Amino acid sequence: MNRLPAPFGSRIDRSRPIRFSFEGKSYEGYEGDSIASALAASGQWVLSRSFKYHRPRGILSMTGADANALVQLPSEPNAAAERTPISEGLRVRAQNVNGSLERDRDAIMDKLGRFLPVGFYYRTFMGPRRDSWLKFWEPIIRRKAGLGVVDTKAPHRHFDKTHLHCDVLVVGAGPAGFSAAIAAAEAGADVVLCDENPGIGGALSYGRCDPSVLSGLSSRLEALPNLRVLTGTVCNGWYEDNWLPLIQGNRLYRTRAREVILATGAIEQPAVFRNNDLPGIMLGGAAQRLIRHYGVRPGQSAVVLAANDEGYRTALDLLDTGVSVVELVDPRSADEASPLEADLRGKGVAIRKGATIEAAEGTAGNRHLARVRVGGNWIACDLLTVSIGSAPAWQLPCQAGGKVGHDASTQTMTIKLPEGPVHLAGAVAGTDEIEDAIASGRLAASAALSRLGHAVADEPPVACPKVARPRYVQLIVADPKGRDFVDFDEDLQVKDLQNATKEGYREIELVKRFTTVGMGPSQGRHSALATARIVAEATGRTVGEIGITTARPPVGPETLGVLAGQHEVLERRTALHARHVALNAAMKPVGAWWRPYYYGDASDAEDAVREEILAVREGVGLLDVSTLGKLEIRGPDAGEFLDRLYTMAHANQPVGRVRYCLMLNEMGSVIDDGVAYRMAQDQFYVTATTGAVARVYADMLFWNAEWRLEVDVLNLTGAFSGLNVTGPKARQVLEALQSDIDFSRDAFPYLSGREGMVAGVPVRVMRIGFTGELSYELHCPSSQAPALWDAVMAAGKPHGLRPYGLEASRILRLEKGHILIGQDTDAITTPDELGFGWAVSKKKPFFVGKRSIEMRARLGQTRKLVGLQFPAGASNIPGESCLVLRGGAPVGQITSVGYSPSLGRHIALAYVHVDDQAEGSRVAVKCRNGELVETPVVGHAFFDPTNARQEI
Repeated sequence: MNRLPAPFGSRIDRSRPIRFSFEGKSYEGYEGDSIASALAASGQWVLSRSFKYHRPRGILSMTGADANALVQLPSEPNAAAERTPISEGLRVRAQNVNGSLERDRDAIMDKLGRFLPVGFYYRTFMGPRRDSWLKFWEPIIRRKAGLGVVDTKAPHRHFDKTHLHCDVLVVGAGPAGFSAAIAAAEAGADVVLCDENPGIGGALSYGRCDPSVLSGLSSRLEALPNLRVLTGTVCNGWYEDNWLPLIQGNRLYRTRAREVILATGAIEQPAVFRNNDLPGIMLGGAAQRLIRHYGVRPGQSAVVLAANDEGYRTALDLLDTGVSVVELVDPRSADEASPLEADLRGKGVAIRKGATIEAAEGTAGNRHLARVRVGGNWIACDLLTVSIGSAPAWQLPCQAGGKVGHDASTQTMTIKLPEGPVHLAGAVAGTDEIEDAIASGRLAASAALSRLGHAVADEPPVACPKVARPRYVQLIVADPKGRDFVDFDEDLQVKDLQNATKEGYREIELVKRFTTVGMGPSQGRHSALATARIVAEATGRTVGEIGITTARPPVGPETLGVLAGQHEVLERRTALHARHVALNAAMKPVGAWWRPYYYGDASDAEDAVREEILAVREGVGLLDVSTLGKLEIRGPDAGEFLDRLYTMAHANQPVGRVRYCLMLNEMGSVIDDGVAYRMAQDQFYVTATTGAVARVYADMLFWNAEWRLEVDVLNLTGAFSGLNVTGPKARQVLEALQSDIDFSRDAFPYLSGREGMVAGVPVRVMRIGFTGELSYELHCPSSQAPALWDAVMAAGKPHGLRPYGLEASRILRLEKGHILIGQDTDAITTPDELGFGWAVSKKKPFFVGKRSIEMRARLGQTRKLVGLQFPAGASNIPGESCLVLRGGAPVGQITSVGYSPSLGRHIALAYVHVDDQAEGSRVAVKCRNGELVETPVVGHAFFDPTNARQEI
């Protein structure tokens, strides 16, 4: 219906038609069409309904930067119809409708506007009860808002993250960015050029300009192998040290650039008048994009509001496509002539100077523009293009430290960046014309190259530097009948902002929070400048004094999937996985690892766990501990390195001895524990918890780089496997194996380590006691772990050896009062709260977190981790996370709880008030059913408190 012939439509492939549906009706477009362009080509101009008043909305900018064209896809809400490409069979629905797009039952809201003034919700929805807002009003408002539907059954998509490094990153592939990237690459820099559009060129690709400029730049770009172009890529923020997230579809590039050139362009601003939101009213750039990118005629009969040369060029483009330009309205005075006036007059276009659009009216139901009023007279038209000025795209520059100002002499927004590795080029730097933008790009590249140390050719001065002309500034006056929208996203009118200032909200940040202006999807792109002018006028100040609100990352919307990255479940299996399965183990995921929970049938799970615990206490058990973190520290400064990382002393640790390791962060909070076995004067073998090893390893590398000690850190977690042989008969089992290690008590005392061969397998053995029993932990190369497991199982058979799983291990350690990092600790747990003062060296001058725990100790403790013991046969046992109360107020919580077969009762670890830590104190715990139970405090070690069993 509105499709133009070639050569219009640079982005579409007419040989590949695509069928899709919108609101249940079938439509056809071409490969390369966006949803909005394909619908426009078929005459469907209404795309959505507005947020508050449910007014019909259509294309505004064709940049996807506003809420007018947000639609619902089967598995994605809030999709930008102006950017989202169509695909075969795609089902698209409108958002924010009650019923259908054509028959929206909530359109009645447009008639009730007088009862919904700005900020009404702050006063209206406070009663009648205290919880009325949460229980009654908020659910109603959320249902009415209609901001899309999340499909919880949508198929998973693949998301990816990767790292990208370059000398120069150029954001924006318009004429300025294009020339900057080429200049930097031709000088030998490694350059990345990114642009959010599917093609490069910016205004060169849709504006009325010489096509040879774009083709010439493109040919130069193609000849540069060191220039990488990323199209369809949004730079969604600037962070310290030039770290920028580039989002290309479902991929996130974590980008680090030595120099950054921001050529992000300018944002066209809409005009403010009554009914300025009707479908058929669009920015001049939107009309040009429809024409040149998608081959779509934006209307049949047009009025053009032009306060600059771009508006005149838009009028000429409309004429070229067969659109009747009824009148061009130029609000500037007659002495401000455009060089294009003669061309338009020669084509029979009437030009009215010193006038503006006063109001618009729509067809039935405001579904499309019908006419506009100029100078008191109504002009029939179905298209109004608006070109009254623009604002520099300030978001990224402001995040990089730029300051937004306002030049009163030219009535323009300005951006000033501090001296550093970020540069501006093109329209964002204040240039208007194509040739000026190209020169600006070269200058920005020269500045970046100079900072990089590259040879820079002298930049010739711009041939005829132009004197900046004052821009047109629309006089914004509230229409008596309203519906003069400043923020299309939030349905905010001029009177709403004026009323906010009357309420006393004079500062722009307060106006934003009271009215929600700039909080929608456009984030103020089309409303910030007009809002600043309205507030300035209402408060008697200048626009420069008002300013604009803070621009924070992200610049645009980003999916949670992109932030999360790959969502495929990571799965790791120990070298002994097949052995566990063969023994009928119930395997469960623990983080990424699959581990045996218990051995036996599910119907006998409780009995199986009980028998495994008793086997360890009375005989001997075998546990696969291969998932433990295993780190090797080598070098002359290995002892000093561990001294700084952990709380205990390791520099003076004797060779062949094992010591407990407790790691803190800079805040003095416990983040990991393990053991360190000194194998040689310059070599330690350190274990870490399964869940924390990645962080511990990363921290070790970080501190190693910071301290510059002579050490190397190796992560052997996957390379080595571990077996824990534990129980009163553990020594007998190992002595039955062929070995060159003497496992006798005197030769291999508690907290010692040995290297040697066991059953023909090279091992590192540590005698430690997590279960509280005689225990030996055997670590060996993972490739030989199955052979070692088989040998231990065979040697232990006469002694009743039984493999045990995670649940038995959890209860065994709980009986000894041993903590689990992340379960019995949280983000603020200190060693003193755990009763681990013995694990903190008082003599070392420094370790990570030392100063913090000393400062926190001076503040005093409020809680303590203690043991709780419940009566035998008690039926109401609190679960983990149940609250510990004191005087009716929460003071702590249960961290671990379980039934101890050895003690015949339930036991727990819990945080209690520091005054209740003494043995015999009674504390109240609130069970899941709400009942309070009292239980006595006991020492951490419920079983064998003297630790005699582990030292036999």
